[in-house]
Amino acid sequence: MSEPTKSNTKAGCPPVPESLVKAKRDELTDIKLNITKMGEKDLPDDLRGHVFIIAPVGTVHSGGLPFKSGDSFLNGDGMIYRLDFNNKSEVRLKTRIVKPPDYYADQATWSLKKYAKYRFGNHGIIRFSLALGSRNNLSIAFMPMKFAEDFQERLLVNYDAGRHYEIDTETLKVVTPVGWNKEWRGETKLNFPFQPVLTTAHPVFDVRTSEMFTVNYGRSLGSFLGTFPFVEAVNKLIEEGEKLFPEAPQFLEKFAPFEDFFYLIRWDGEGELERWRLVLPDGSPVKIKQCVHQIGVTQDYIVLMDTSFKCELWQTINNPFPKNKDLARFIRKKLDRPMLPYTTIYIVRRDRLKAGQRPVRNEQEVKIVVQKLELPLECTHFLVDYDNPNRKIVLHAVHTCAWDVGEWIRDYDVSAYPPYKPLPSRLLGMEQSEMDISRLGRYEIDGKTGEIVEQKVIPEVFSPEAEECRCTWGIALYAYLERLPSPIYPTLPPEKIDNIYWVSLGLWKDLITEFICDLYKHYKNQKVPLQELLRIAEEEGRPSCLFRVDTASTNSMKIADCYEFPPGHIGLSPQFVPRGDGNSSTNGYILCTVWFGNSYEIWIFEAWDLKQGPQWKLSHPSLNFGLTLHAVWLPTIGARQARYNVPVKPDYQDLVKQFPYPPEIKKEIQELFDNEVYPHFDGDTKST
Repeated sequence: MSEPTKSNTKAGCPPVPESLVKAKRDELTDIKLNITKMGEKDLPDDLRGHVFIIAPVGTVHSGGLPFKSGDSFLNGDGMIYRLDFNNKSEVRLKTRIVKPPDYYADQATWSLKKYAKYRFGNHGIIRFSLALGSRNNLSIAFMPMKFAEDFQERLLVNYDAGRHYEIDTETLKVVTPVGWNKEWRGETKLNFPFQPVLTTAHPVFDVRTSEMFTVNYGRSLGSFLGTFPFVEAVNKLIEEGEKLFPEAPQFLEKFAPFEDFFYLIRWDGEGELERWRLVLPDGSPVKIKQCVHQIGVTQDYIVLMDTSFKCELWQTINNPFPKNKDLARFIRKKLDRPMLPYTTIYIVRRDRLKAGQRPVRNEQEVKIVVQKLELPLECTHFLVDYDNPNRKIVLHAVHTCAWDVGEWIRDYDVSAYPPYKPLPSRLLGMEQSEMDISRLGRYEIDGKTGEIVEQKVIPEVFSPEAEECRCTWGIALYAYLERLPSPIYPTLPPEKIDNIYWVSLGLWKDLITEFICDLYKHYKNQKVPLQELLRIAEEEGRPSCLFRVDTASTNSMKIADCYEFPPGHIGLSPQFVPRGDGNSSTNGYILCTVWFGNSYEIWIFEAWDLKQGPQWKLSHPSLNFGLTLHAVWLPTIGARQARYNVPVKPDYQDLVKQFPYPPEIKKEIQELFDNEVYPHFDGDTKST
């Protein structure tokens, strides 16, 4: 077993790869990838199935990434990349942009002059039209599911601010949303044709009970604003509205009401959505302060997390004063605020999920009481063991300490290092650096009381050259054995997670700004002193890493295997592929995306021995991907067979008719839908 390559040359931190901040929107079909062997082995025959990866790749207007405006890379249409391992010693690639109805409305408003005044525009991390509503970018994650009546596995693609959509795994085309518009509650009381819907990018599916769970929530205006005042932002919206139509001031008054609400939703794959409104033991509503990026399911509980990703008004504004950078920098510094330094969790007992409310029938709401608890550190992603013996929930968390992924590099940001020069323009829109080392936690929680009965967090102490401190900078995404071979349940997850593979982005001097240092200089859970962090970043940085954590028990909790990517490389989007019919959490392969220089590659590791490095690398001149996010593996794909479908025109037409447009605007909006949106969908089962 070879030793990991260490980037300890003391020659200074390498630059962020050029390729990481670029992305094309070209849709590719049946591209044969080049395979480079790093040793003597050919691509193994037991590496089978299909790996799906997703990434935001800009908008219909930008033509790719980066944005000239410097908007966040996270704002953009999702591109699906499917790797097919069907033929021996061969890997094929197919890509496709995810195109729900709002995609075609966006496209039309930018390509046709008559609809230009209704255009969607980037507002920080969201894309919005004052006339049409919010884009559903569908660019974050997937969820496979196979209900009892299904002939084959189905696949959802998800986003934190929009309905989940099912895709055809063969063509990659969108087929149907989950639920009608009228089954979801929008963030505002004004029902735009494309209403902003807050949900989770990680719904869950329980194959044993044939149930899917997701959420639908809203935040009050106070929690959305976060800080006050935002007079300039509000004035800007009013000015845009007055240009659109004279009734804009009244329109914005209706837009203003926000309310705290939180629903848990259950779905059987073919019928109506069923939901419960979540309340605390005192009867008050559950209030989400940040977002519900991920949820989890165990045998007896649903675990809901207020995750460490803030979405406040300042995150919807990229550069309010383009002609005065000093003013923009000053206002942002005064009004922005850091992430919460803890995590709130809500636990729902599944045995209380009796008959819920079906919103499509206008039934009365059904409330259910949740158990609330807090973890002492912030958290973005987590997993739970399905088995919960004696009511004990085992939760595996990544603590992205002082890493604010809701912040991106603006054109008025300056380096944290003297003489505080502006950052390279190529990095505009990129995530800012973490301001502390990330940590991993394993928690055993009493599901009835919410008490944490046992826990372990690593690294426990900071030692600069210790392996667990070198590889845990900016821990991002995970992979694990998601399914076991079973003649009854084709997607059966293990009852207990005993190994998790994580990718970290590393520590890069290029991504450290004066702003982010100031924002987190008083971070209460700081493990690495700020001056030490700045020194490490300047002298050498810390490498991006792929590593495996033994999570079988709190006693065994440790980093069991690790690979450090070479200097100047970044790896992301790991995916575990089981080896043949193996049922071991190390008996498989790990695929991940890799950027270096101006290159894009897919690296394949043997999961049982990461330290030896990648054994195969996939590449092609046409291979180009944005900042990839989550991935998923399916053993087989095929044309969709499920009958469930929400037809597009009946789903949207009431919203188009009822929205309070002036008469002349209403006529044009109707034409937009009739001529540019509806024709792409036949109203039954097909889409483009």
